[in-house]
This record gives sequence, C-alpha cells and structure tokens, in this order.
Amino acid sequence: MTVQKRSLKVEKLARIYDDEIAPVWGTRFGKMLLRNLYVPPRGQVLDVSCGTGYPLVEILRRMSEGSRVIAIDASSAMLDVARKKVADLGPLGKKGVFFRTESPLPKLSFADDVYDLVVCNLGLAEMPEMDGALRDFARVAKKGGEVRCTLPLTGSFQEFHDIYREVLVKHDKHDSLNRLEAYIARYPTAEQCARWMEQAGLEPDIEVEEFSLLFKSSREFFFAPVIEFGPLNDWKIIAGGGQELQDVFWYIKEAIDAYFGSRAFQVTVIAGCLIGRKRELMIPAEGVDDVDTGRIEVVESMEADGLPPPPAELADGSVRRDREGSVRTAEIDIVEIEELAAPTGEFDPLVDGDAASLDAFAEGARRPEHLIDPADPPDGSDLDD
Repeated sequence: MTVQKRSLKVEKLARIYDDEIAPVWGTRFGKMLLRNLYVPPRGQVLDVSCGTGYPLVEILRRMSEGSRVIAIDASSAMLDVARKKVADLGPLGKKGVFFRTESPLPKLSFADDVYDLVVCNLGLAEMPEMDGALRDFARVAKKGGEVRCTLPLTGSFQEFHDIYREVLVKHDKHDSLNRLEAYIARYPTAEQCARWMEQAGLEPDIEVEEFSLLFKSSREFFFAPVIEFGPLNDWKIIAGGGQELQDVFWYIKEAIDAYFGSRAFQVTVIAGCLIGRKRELMIPAEGVDDVDTGRIEVVESMEADGLPPPPAELADGSVRRDREGSVRTAEIDIVEIEELAAPTGEFDPLVDGDAASLDAFAEGARRPEHLIDPADPPDGSDLDD
C-alpha cells in the first residue's frame, strides 16, 4: 500500500510539476546550470535525474550534429513528460537523445571516462551521500570533461526552520529538536561542496544565488506544491507521529500567523551551482579504498542517521551573489497555488510521512482543547521575538 501511494504521488507530481513547481524552483536552478554552458562538437552528455526535461531541452539547442545525450530518471512518469517535450521540438528533438528509466543509486551504471558533460539539476540533494554521488559523476566524466550540479545550500528555509526550532524548544520536544538540527545540518555550505569536488578530482567553481518566496499565509505555505511535494514530508517525520505530529504543526501554524499577521510569509533559498572540470591527472583523496568500484570512500561522509535527505525542489529570486560574492538583484516570487487535496491515512514516521493530513489546516479547524493553556494567548504570540 505504501509503495502504491508513493507511485500515485510521483504520477501526480509529474502532472503538476511544470505548471506549479518548475517556475519557482526547478527552472530557477536550471538557469544557473545553463549559464555559460558549452557542449563540445560531437559531445557526449549525461543528464542525471532529468525529471520532466528541463534543462534537457535547452541543452539540446546547444548540441551540434553527432552529439548525444543520455537522460535518466527513476520515475517513468517524469520521463514520459520529458519525452513529449523532446518530441514537440520537431527536427531539433530528433538529435541523439536517449531516455532510460534508471536510478543513479547506489551508483551510475555507466563506464569510467565516457562523458564530456555530466549535469544534474536538483537531483544531488536527493542522494543520501552527496559527496559519494559527486565522485560517481566525476568517475563517468572524461578527463577534462565537466560536471555541473545544482542544489539548495545551507540557509535555505531558514525562516521556517527558526520558527520550527523555537516551537520545539518551547514545548520541550527534545527528540524532535535533535532530528531537526540533524536535518538542517544536511544542507551543505559552498565550502563543503568545494571540498567534495576536490576529493572527486574536480576543479571547483561554485556559483551562489539567493532568492525569496512569498506565501500569503501559513496555510498557503504548507499547501503550495513546492512545499507539499518538497520538504513537507521530511518536516512531518521530524515532528514524530500521531498526536505529537498534529500538536507540533498546530503550534507552528499559530506561530507563523502570529509573527506575520496580514503580511506575507517570506522564506529564503540559497541556490548553489557546482561546476567542476575533471583533472587530467587524478589525485585521490585520503580515505579507504572501495574494492568494488576502485573509488575512494572519504572518511568525512555523513552518518546514516535514518533521516531523509534535505529537500530538492524551489525558485528566479531576490538577491544573487556571483562567485566573487558580489550581490546581484532579482525579483521575489509570490507563490500562487492551486490547492491540492491534503493526504490522508495512518502516519508511520519511518515509512510514509506523507500519509498524515495536518489537522491544523482542515476547514474550520479550531485549536484542540488539550493544547489550550489559560496563561497563553490563543494565537501563539507568546513565543519569544
């Protein structure tokens, strides 16, 4: 039943992604990936976790005759959308494009030193060990070839994480607080990504852009597809299960609405684009040899603590910083949503966090009596400033 629910959710995501999520998330990261991108003549390209086909279709426009791109994704539903996009390109879509339903985990199925260009728009953050995935991307790239990946960096969703942390501290939810801190720590810094690239044998170049998303209310925030199909499931798992989950989200809802009132709730996203050229002479990092693949497993890799990886999906933005750290301006996106039905069912924090609907956002919902403390204001405004 759990597998069936997830399959249905992926199919629904494939249907709404381009209209509801891509404009404020995938396209924005994809534009960073495409900036100054060059495909050499007769180049061989690998697109990992290609999703619904962006930036794949733009890469096709830059390819010459004789070039070839292999596009892989674990979701056949997402690939179906990508195939249609390519077919709609007409003659341009008849270039050498090959789709394959395939997961990049535990490792890519391709041989070493094959591709002139390896790209991955937002897929890297979905992988349990991002440093290991980067080494695998570098492995299949040719010497002198290029690897480009985008992902959200540390500081993303900070406004929400701060409120979440404050709620957990105030209500003595120590286990959930530990899970939240471990989850936040999974967003890497630009410096950490640079180290991973060095260890993968890539010459690191990282571009960082900052942008903001605006939501009209806490309800709009939690039911926006970019959140519902992105980090919301992870946030539920952090809260726990059953009534504890419901109570935590009541407090979070009230805190957001108390802090922002009639103002929009703004969250920041720090977008990173990792650009690395594979060195002609590989210098392995210190670590333990992986006898199965011949690669180096770096001792620094993150621990498996049972938590999900950080979210991989959001937005064209508010402040941009180039690689020298200079600020570049861009607009703030106001997320307009088409409300989706809230998921229902029994919640198991280790199996399917999406199964739990949030009571705080049901029509006409009122704060449960067991949460009412006569000493507290009813709107959650007792939280510290």
